Amino acid sequence: MASVVDLLPKEYGYVLLVLALYVFFNVWMATQVGKARKKYKVFYPLLYASESDNKDASLFNCVQRGHQNSLEMMPVFFVLLLLGGLQYPVVAAGLGLVYVVGRYVYFTGYSTGDPKNRTKGGFYVLSLLGLVGCTISLGVNLLLR
Repeated sequence: MASVVDLLPKEYGYVLLVLALYVFFNVWMATQVGKARKKYKVFYPLLYASESDNKDASLFNCVQRGHQNSLEMMPVFFVLLLLGGLQYPVVAAGLGLVYVVGRYVYFTGYSTGDPKNRTKGGFYVLSLLGLVGCTISLGVNLLLR
């Protein structure tokens, strides 16, 4: 009896490595939010700082929002990466790597305190669209076989 690993293409390992990379990246972003909490004195359970209570609220909120947005997109990215990678593992892994780099640029730009700087990492959206294409192709090919 074949195991699931035997059924997957060898190159699917790249997909899983990109997924693991994003997990480490997410932990790094969470650490940056923790540092910003201390620096700007925004304590739990507050998710965001209030401008009426904290002169640095906008600076903290930019760091927090950069991470929060990445968390909001993470399930979509993971599903598209894992499914699209079943048929196109090298392409999906490459697109996933571009996505991670884009999210890094997005987060570090946002963390400057100027929300406009997040757009420099906006190219991550193109990689996400590529993953949507890979996943659609997988679905169509499954239906046509």
